[in-house]
Amino acid sequence: MGIFIAIDYGQKRTGIAVTDINKIIASGLTAISTKEVIPYLIKYCEKTFVEKFIIGHPKKHNNTESQIEKKIKDFIKKLNLSLPKIPIVRHDERFTSKIASNAILESGVSKRRRRDHFLVDKVSATILLQSYLSTYKNT
Repeated sequence: MGIFIAIDYGQKRTGIAVTDINKIIASGLTAISTKEVIPYLIKYCEKTFVEKFIIGHPKKHNNTESQIEKKIKDFIKKLNLSLPKIPIVRHDERFTSKIASNAILESGVSKRRRRDHFLVDKVSATILLQSYLSTYKNT
């Protein structure tokens, strides 16, 4: 049995979250420079059995694709070439950054720490993964 990894792709930073072995709980793993994501995942997958990648599918309010979608598709192609045995699933990520910002605010994190974009990206990936898990368990 392996885990799932969620990727909240961004042009500058990318948030990464993982499940527990039972695929019940999503936990933020890290947020790193987008340029470093694939090498990071390759090393991570050498140590841990990853069953699936869940990558955010950002859409606009009117359900059309967001502007970053082309870059995400390019990233997915590179990820497939680097780790071809791990399937990739897309999951709606609308509002995850806003939900993450609100969750961080409500958690009592200091104002200085709330400005940490890496924290927001890591929490966004966690929310994306927990949302996927809720859907996954109901199918």
